[in-house]
Amino acid sequence: MLVIPAIDIKNGLCVRLKQGQMSQETVYSESPVEMALHWYESGAERLHLVDLDGAAEGRPVNRDLIRDIVGAIPIPVELGGGIRNTKTIEAYLEAGVQWVILGTVAYKNPAFVQLACESFPGRIILGIDAKENRVAVEGWTEETSMTSAEMARRFESIGLAAIVYTDIHRDGMGTGPNIKATEDLARNVPVAVIASGGISGLHDVANLLPLARYGVIGMITGRALYEGRLDLREAIKLCKGMKIEKSP
Repeated sequence: MLVIPAIDIKNGLCVRLKQGQMSQETVYSESPVEMALHWYESGAERLHLVDLDGAAEGRPVNRDLIRDIVGAIPIPVELGGGIRNTKTIEAYLEAGVQWVILGTVAYKNPAFVQLACESFPGRIILGIDAKENRVAVEGWTEETSMTSAEMARRFESIGLAAIVYTDIHRDGMGTGPNIKATEDLARNVPVAVIASGGISGLHDVANLLPLARYGVIGMITGRALYEGRLDLREAIKLCKGMKIEKSP
């Protein structure tokens, strides 16, 4: 299972939010490029980028910075935030992004997701962000009546690369991931799932590992890494079944 560091970009800075609230930001670096290099040098095999400004505005905002990040590291990058049309997808893929994440547009225009999967096979990830198991869109500001499972089943047979599932109430809170909801989703759709939201330390990584049998292939983590509560190298060792050296 992959441990995927998150780099959320707002106003050109590397930040983390609490429960997706744009007003609840903490700035962790003035250089997202340097942060990407740091996570790569610490052993990351994949990065999760979010254009928070793009998510709020419904269009790419930090495209040049994202291009710089992708060009600085030799590992694949998945990207979400403000991707609403094929022109944007194509531009990001040409810039070196490996996967684009579609969330809001998937809820509002399901046919577009099918078109994207047909046009860019293996490069489309579905983003399901949920509050109380109900899908939220538009940068998590608009709640819908659709459940996570309903959203996933809508797209389960069109060739998605994966589904990123985020429990919004746990995101950035360090309260532990929603193991049950993640397992339920993974068991009910034939698509790889990436867990997101709530990881607070190595014990949460260990709790997610058994879900690999149901098709959970990775976990995204941000605040715990930035605040030193989770060591990326140790988390990767745990996921690979390697012995972790305890500090004296």
